[in-house]
Amino acid sequence: MLLRRLALTSRAVAAEPGRRAKTELLADCLRELGPAEAPSAVALLSGESQRLRTGLGPAALRELPPPAADPVLGVRETERVLEAIAAVHGTGARAERHRLLAGLFERATEVEQSFLRAVLVGDLRQGALDAVVADAVARAAGVAAATVRRALMFRGSARAVAEAALTGGEPALATFRLEVGRPVRPMLAASAPDVGAALEHLPGPAALEWKLDGIRVQVHRDGGDVGVFTRSLDDITARVPEVVEAALALPVRSAVLDGEAIALGPDGRPRPFQETAARTAARRDPERLRAEVPLSPHFFDLLHRDGEDLVDRPGRERWAALAGAVPAGLRVARTETGDREEALAFFRATLARGHEGVLVKDPAAGYRAGRRGAGWIKVKPRHTLDLVVLAAEWGSGRRQGFLSNLHLGARAGGEPGLGPWVMLGKTFKGLTDETLARQTEALLAREVERDAWTVRVRPELVVEIAFDGVQRSPRYPAGLALRFARVVRYRPDKSAAEADTVATVREIAAAEGTAATDGVAATDGTAAAEGLPERTPRRTPDRDIPSDD
Repeated sequence: MLLRRLALTSRAVAAEPGRRAKTELLADCLRELGPAEAPSAVALLSGESQRLRTGLGPAALRELPPPAADPVLGVRETERVLEAIAAVHGTGARAERHRLLAGLFERATEVEQSFLRAVLVGDLRQGALDAVVADAVARAAGVAAATVRRALMFRGSARAVAEAALTGGEPALATFRLEVGRPVRPMLAASAPDVGAALEHLPGPAALEWKLDGIRVQVHRDGGDVGVFTRSLDDITARVPEVVEAALALPVRSAVLDGEAIALGPDGRPRPFQETAARTAARRDPERLRAEVPLSPHFFDLLHRDGEDLVDRPGRERWAALAGAVPAGLRVARTETGDREEALAFFRATLARGHEGVLVKDPAAGYRAGRRGAGWIKVKPRHTLDLVVLAAEWGSGRRQGFLSNLHLGARAGGEPGLGPWVMLGKTFKGLTDETLARQTEALLAREVERDAWTVRVRPELVVEIAFDGVQRSPRYPAGLALRFARVVRYRPDKSAAEADTVATVREIAAAEGTAATDGVAATDGTAAAEGLPERTPRRTPDRDIPSDD
């Protein structure tokens, strides 16, 4: 099948607000492709090809051949070229990658080029990505969606799971199990505005844990072999020798642990997140980095021990097994209570130690990898949201020449009259000079249109935003705006599909006693569609303000 069919399907899925309709569109396309090509389509649609590590940054997409007039590219052919680009290493690698990329783009039509750019720089604007694609694979293969999701949890690769589902059905999917040494997709946490709200989501007493502002690590040990993987399943074993040593010191033959690695100061309080992140990102001598910024692993879950898989066991049983395998100094602090005041006291004590909040967990819940639900709920002392950048305005003063003032949007989450993105305000605070330079390059690579001072972009970049509260605002479509928003950090480990929804913002507003005004329904991610006047709007220039970082 031609790539054009897939690109048009992706575009149609992005325009469709309903999840069921999205699933049907994708399933129809996968049926047409058949078992031979559908796995390649799934790799492209799910964003898996972007994880091929092609070595191509946003700058590589700026100067490429003009689009072809007629479609000739095939789906499998396209995936092969991307695989070839990712396989290029050594002397002259950059030039060879660009040669292969140019050859691909010169054969792609306009709609295909647009699709390829989205694939290469991040996630496609089509909704819940892996979740929707998994449901579409299940529909196309005639198997249960839960079976596909479970296989995806263990295998990690949407392509491999699609191939198994479409060629072997349920029996083939049943062969996917937890394998020591192969990372599983991590369980994720939903958000709540406060501890009380989190407790209300659970049927009984809850377990509360420290929420560490570190790097999520999944540690696999098989005898003397240890592998350490990040939230996005990247192998960072060689960069974290202290985590490897901690795993080898445990009294087990094999284990799969979930936890955080964090840099702590001499007083035991967390060092800035950037220092922890630098340890896992840097490729310099790990022992030298260890001496400068040592990491401390802290584990909160055990998925396997000595030949026994624990993922389906209730949390309370997994944690008991964890306590039997990992000393207290390497475990995240936890307490269990159903009393609101006790929970609040634990929350306050956690903050006093410098940690960013707590996780409220259901002791009866199994480990549901790759999904958010009421089983785990995160609570932070300050309001923070993971939002998507919809547009940015050119800066002034010392920020002249940089894209600075960010337009922030949440996912509509299926709310009628909104969508797919709901603007909640703007911010230029918290941006260092380095961040300004990086975000300008990244945003220009995603540009879709511009006027004299605003560049509108594909909603792909996720940024963590801190704010003081929510206020009523007739200017924005949800009737709400963030107060004193500032950038905490960009989240390259998150896709746009993982951004927070406007429903979460409404929960925060309700907790504060803030009622929304009637907003103007948005039809796309542009400022004009978000309740802003059609005439030239008044611009508020960004001033030189000290960084909040």
